[in-house]
Amino acid sequence: MCHDIHVSKTPVIPGPDGTPEQFLAVINSLLAQNNQQAASIAKMSTQNNQQAASIAKMSTQNNQQAASIAKMSTQISQQTALITELTDTIKQLTDTITVLEATITDLRSQLGRNSSNSSKPPSSDEFKPAPKTLRRPSGRKPGGQAGHKGTTLPMNPHPNQVIDHHPTNCDHCGTTLDGIEPSKIERRQVVDLPPIEPVTTEHRLATTECHHCGHHTKAGPPYGVTRQVQYGPNALALMVYLVQAQHLSIKRCAEVMAEILGLPVSTATVVAAQERAWARIGDDFVPLARQQLIDSPTLHVDETSLKVTGNNLWVHSASNRIFTLMDVHRKRGSEGTNHLGVLPDFIGYLVHDAWAPYDNYPGVKAHQLCNAHLLRELQAVIDWHHHNWPNQWCWAEQVADAIRSVIHKPGDADKARSQILGALNATSRHHYPGGKLGDKHRALIKRLTNRMEDYLRFTGVSGLEPTNNPAEQEIRMVKIRAKISGGFRTMTGARQFTAIRSYIATARKHHVTPLTAITSLFASPHTWLPATP
Repeated sequence: MCHDIHVSKTPVIPGPDGTPEQFLAVINSLLAQNNQQAASIAKMSTQNNQQAASIAKMSTQNNQQAASIAKMSTQISQQTALITELTDTIKQLTDTITVLEATITDLRSQLGRNSSNSSKPPSSDEFKPAPKTLRRPSGRKPGGQAGHKGTTLPMNPHPNQVIDHHPTNCDHCGTTLDGIEPSKIERRQVVDLPPIEPVTTEHRLATTECHHCGHHTKAGPPYGVTRQVQYGPNALALMVYLVQAQHLSIKRCAEVMAEILGLPVSTATVVAAQERAWARIGDDFVPLARQQLIDSPTLHVDETSLKVTGNNLWVHSASNRIFTLMDVHRKRGSEGTNHLGVLPDFIGYLVHDAWAPYDNYPGVKAHQLCNAHLLRELQAVIDWHHHNWPNQWCWAEQVADAIRSVIHKPGDADKARSQILGALNATSRHHYPGGKLGDKHRALIKRLTNRMEDYLRFTGVSGLEPTNNPAEQEIRMVKIRAKISGGFRTMTGARQFTAIRSYIATARKHHVTPLTAITSLFASPHTWLPATP
């Protein structure tokens, strides 16, 4: 701050001739000027002190503001770090929620899987779903259709036993009716089993001395009679039938033989019967079946799991219209399918469920993918879609309708192809679940797009079936066996089961009862084998 100091004009000092009054006046004037300057200096000093105090106060305020700014800066830094941490936490939580939502979707999908929308067998349905069929109404009434020939228990024209029943007295008056010929006969028949008891046949092998040379010659026993006392072919065949065809355990089979048939066999005897049957089948049937399947124009293949010695092994199946061959292996993939010995040399049409290893055989003429599997996969998509978007169009429904239609009318292949393509082209606007379930839906669309002709190949090849149901029916017995009697304790037992089941399935395809075919394994050196082209 600038201060103006007023300076009075300096008085004129008198000369030597000046009077004392003049000198006194000058002195007083100078004194007055000094006093004025002193007062002005004092005032300026006071103002300077005030300004210094004000500056000190402002400096204090500035220091306080600087400290406050530093404190605020620290708080801002802490809040910035907290915001960054919260942002990272929110991102982590968002990612976790996305993963959990996908997991929930997958788990909900697994809970919703049953025999109608997946490859699970009906026996595995924990919560029985409401009855749902993949078929569409045919317009016909349920039950037998017009012209259908019904079946019932028929009368036997030659009964084994006839028992006549005559009334003794008249119901009306009580007169005796003895000796009167009946005026009417009403026939009623009871079909029953005779008492079951073992039949023992003794073979006496005579030894005769030759009158010419004196040599003793003994008669030979019939086929299979090798011991002093043994079970015959019918009993041995029944042991194999009960274990392999009816899925009884070895112990329960022995109980049935003892309690119902009166044959107290040991479990070792039951096991030995299985081994003998397996040996004959392996020597006579398996090589024939394998070659016939290799030469077949069409082949159905499938695989399923089976517990053996507590481990998850795989049963591989190959079949056609007249032969079935199954075997068990530790691997599910190409190593297991090669072990069966059919696919490496097969050159016809291969029907399967789109499992990738079946595409690894270059000799195969072409593939027919299973439309029954496809319909179940599509039903799973439809179920999910209707649960989340109940009032919106679903591409899977259009594809499923087209597939069902062309199965019944193969001549409409072009129409079905157009409907399927239209639905697939619209999938880009469709809703998808998250996680693995969404990946499965997209994989299904990709497979349909890339392999639609493999699904529709049956429309242009005579005799080619649209589904792989024949192969599924073959391996279904594996699941039934596991459900009834559990897994196998040994690999030998599992291989016996698959070989004998192959033989039984083949016999049924030729309208030969399993027991008849199995009996031939013990009763004759000539195993029953199907006639080949």
